[in-house]
Amino acid sequence: MHHRHLWVESPAPAAAEPAVAVRVRQRDGRGEGVHAPAAERSLCDPSVQPHEVFHIPDRSRSYYIMGMMAITFLNLIGIPMEIAFVDGTSGLAWEGFNVFSDTLFLIDVALNFRMGIIAEDGEEAILDIKRIRLSYLRTWFIPDVIAAFPIGYILLFADLQYYNEDNPSKTNKMMRILMFVRILSLIRLARVSRLVRFFNEVEKVSNANLEVVRLFFRVLSLFMMIFLLCHWNGCIQYFVPMLEEFPTDCWVRKENLMNASVSVKYSWGVFRALSQMIALSYGSMDAPTNYVEMWIVMVSMVSGCLMYTVLVANATTMIANTDPAAKEYKNKMSRLEHYMSFMKLPPELQLRINNYYQARYGGKWFQEKDVMHTVSSALKEQIMMVMCSRLLRKVPMFQNREENFINSVLLKLEYEVFLEGDSIVREDVPGDRMFFIDHGQVLMETDSYDRELCDGDFFGETCVLTKGKHRATVKALTDCQCFSLSCDDFKEVLLCFPDISKDIEQLVQLNSEGEPV
Repeated sequence: MHHRHLWVESPAPAAAEPAVAVRVRQRDGRGEGVHAPAAERSLCDPSVQPHEVFHIPDRSRSYYIMGMMAITFLNLIGIPMEIAFVDGTSGLAWEGFNVFSDTLFLIDVALNFRMGIIAEDGEEAILDIKRIRLSYLRTWFIPDVIAAFPIGYILLFADLQYYNEDNPSKTNKMMRILMFVRILSLIRLARVSRLVRFFNEVEKVSNANLEVVRLFFRVLSLFMMIFLLCHWNGCIQYFVPMLEEFPTDCWVRKENLMNASVSVKYSWGVFRALSQMIALSYGSMDAPTNYVEMWIVMVSMVSGCLMYTVLVANATTMIANTDPAAKEYKNKMSRLEHYMSFMKLPPELQLRINNYYQARYGGKWFQEKDVMHTVSSALKEQIMMVMCSRLLRKVPMFQNREENFINSVLLKLEYEVFLEGDSIVREDVPGDRMFFIDHGQVLMETDSYDRELCDGDFFGETCVLTKGKHRATVKALTDCQCFSLSCDDFKEVLLCFPDISKDIEQLVQLNSEGEPV
């Protein structure tokens, strides 16, 4: 179970209250706690001494996770290199890095016992210290403790003993102990599970809501895992013959690499590993000469097959999940084309329908009403304010009106698209809407009157109040993106603002003999 962390405190156990769980709201991707009464008392009452549940702020948490990812990845690269190729000559810098890494992982394990968490469903925030500890103990505690085992301290102590020992017999004994400890340090490779979890947490903590960002993290994590698999396999190619003290028929002795540099040994090991993983014989011309090499080759071939399987499966999933809106649009258009063919619509009409969908949705399918229903009323007002406020305030009857009235009208606007040549309204036809032109050009015409309207203009304002007939025909000269306001919706808004309703009625009476609308 992956967890996210909160700025919260749990009540003191002396209160003997049940485990505290609160509901959370999501705002801009961040958890905002709505404290339960028990939690509120522990925060507000100075007489209560709460057990602190640690919190790392979101930005600091992001930096912390990225740092832990880097350290974990360096461990997963350096540990096999040290065991296979360095042969006890890693130097003080690497020993210090090992000690630092072990210390950091132990601290992280301790922090997980006192860190507020939100379950994967995102609905429940767990604040009770007992539940936090129990949840961690049941999930990732054992793998984390194994991965954080302080091998670095043991190696540092053993190295100091080895270099300070003058007795040859004891020196040989220390050499064997050092080799055993270095082999034991392979358990630190269990940190690969933490690397995967850190990748998952980065996506959550960084509020990575864009599809391209999520895809980047998936591709990056996939290629890092493939790289680690090839890296480990290359290290094993050299490590196993080294344990056997390089028998005469091993590949290392055949290539005369015992005294070569670390880079040469590593390059040959990775070369053989990749040749076996991708089922090429170029990297190993001779068949295995002993059963140990035979098992290494078989493991390499099987791991290569698994790598191919994982790569193809993930690539297929990524492609299938990339840009779902565009895929949904193509599916809708495919069904629409089948329908138009079945109904035997004229080719010209089919072309106009296709052009409408392209102009309306831009190649990506979405339901605007569904999107607007999923956001809060405050956000909905802000969205409509950005999109339509400038259009609304150009209409005389909406000028110098109070903010609440304007916001109420904005929420009633509907987005519409008209193609070039469409008749938006016709003369002497009853109308029930007015239109605001967001983008495009229209021609308003009667027997004696022609006028072009463009971005920011409006028409039909009289009909929205009277439901009378249009006094002009309005045709689209270009593809037009408009917002419409229906008569019924407008009257519903006016019921809440009686003073404004009287002013607008007077304005309509004065305009009754004016220009056609």
